[in-house]
Amino acid sequence: MSEQQPDRALADPTRAGILGRCPRCGEGKLFAGFLTVAPRCSNCDLDFAFIDSGDGPAVFVILIIGFVVCGLALWVEVSFNPPLWVHLVLWLPLILALALPLLRALKGLMIALQYKHRAAEGRLDHGE
Repeated sequence: MSEQQPDRALADPTRAGILGRCPRCGEGKLFAGFLTVAPRCSNCDLDFAFIDSGDGPAVFVILIIGFVVCGLALWVEVSFNPPLWVHLVLWLPLILALALPLLRALKGLMIALQYKHRAAEGRLDHGE
């Protein structure tokens, strides 16, 4: 057997993505900042130039957090009928507390799955 580093993922993409780790080795850091992707893995030297998560993670965060917060806000309104300021005090911090960590985790997950499945920009097939 060869002792070379394999070209494809050995790390579990779900675990590596959610923890913000390299999709190939599962050890190096994926992010250089909160949502800024590092140029390459500090452990296996994988070049992260292929990464393009787009707006996917943000859309999922909006849908998930929107469903949870809207449901809770409606329940509180119907059950207790509080003034508007109570809604602001309750829901704005909750939205931030849920959305920020979820956005980072989903971006990491989407990048890891993109690497695992060799996702790339669509191309036209000029088949013969």
